[in-house]
Amino acid sequence: MRVLLRRFSSPSITWPNKMLQNRPPKYSLHTGVVVFYLVAALSMVMANKWVLDETGAPLFFLFTQMLIAVVLFLLSDAFKLLPDRLSFDLQICKSLIPMIGLNVVGLSFSNYTLKYVDASFYQVARGLVLPFTVFTSFIALHARPSLQILLACVVVTMGFFVGVFLDGTPISRVGIFFGVVSSAITATHSVVIKQSLNVVNGSTLLLSWYTNLVSAVVLIPIILLVGEGKEVLKLFFGADELLRASGEISALSKFMWGSLITGALGFMMSIASLLSIKVTSPITHMISSAVRGVAASLLGKWIFQDIITSGRASSIGIILGGSIYYTWVKHVETEARKPSGAQYEQLKMEEAEAGKNTSSKPE
Repeated sequence: MRVLLRRFSSPSITWPNKMLQNRPPKYSLHTGVVVFYLVAALSMVMANKWVLDETGAPLFFLFTQMLIAVVLFLLSDAFKLLPDRLSFDLQICKSLIPMIGLNVVGLSFSNYTLKYVDASFYQVARGLVLPFTVFTSFIALHARPSLQILLACVVVTMGFFVGVFLDGTPISRVGIFFGVVSSAITATHSVVIKQSLNVVNGSTLLLSWYTNLVSAVVLIPIILLVGEGKEVLKLFFGADELLRASGEISALSKFMWGSLITGALGFMMSIASLLSIKVTSPITHMISSAVRGVAASLLGKWIFQDIITSGRASSIGIILGGSIYYTWVKHVETEARKPSGAQYEQLKMEEAEAGKNTSSKPE
């Protein structure tokens, strides 16, 4: 990781959020970043589901993930492993309140979604991110979508309804509700994050640092207000820990290991997203996202014995097809607007799955 960071910290490359340099990246580096992000993202979903099936404190689980990421940020900064030095400015924190609020609510609802639906159905439950993003951009940024973009949104929306109404297996309505709301919040977040990047001079690393730090602080009173205090006490001091069968992992052990794994992966994905800006393209992102969606369904079936019906498989396929078509259309439209010889602006890895881009008017 230090070698990769050093590679992109040279004076010839502006970090981050700049266009790709003239010399193409090495194939091994390109492949390494994509594979790492793919494996890390899959591990995050599976580990989250593993813990959330056991605990009744999803918000406290989210808090521990962020806390671990904050600690890793501080350690990395202390050993000078990051390209930007971390800072703390109260005025910046105040300026980031809108984004922090959306981040906390969005991640909280996302965790609740994963708690109430199967791991293989998670992508379907949050399948409306792309249509919501296009709609939000039209309302807030007056970015009028083309007919092809609207067609992609229609395809994705059809995929969502196929999964909800034609799945053939019992589906949690609460989980669907949380998935739809979290999708809408994620779409709104894609607009607000543009302004937030200006607050930290365009540094996605500093934005990730402030997001994890302030979100963790904000979650503390929310955890108490929603009544998770009892679940936290039960988790650490509950009598059910003494009743576990010999050799069976306890709920507390699951929680601690899950927190460590997902917290570390969340931090590393922040770094990987910075590297991805330099070495991957939007098409690559969307293809890797499609592979991840299929892999998540297969892992859900293997690890959690999820049932993958023809309706669920069709839904995932339609959503992924519409998302890939959207990315291709955006690629063509962006290239058509550029002067001859312009470099291709890179899409951030963490935004690719939602069909968002880094242009001044995200669709």
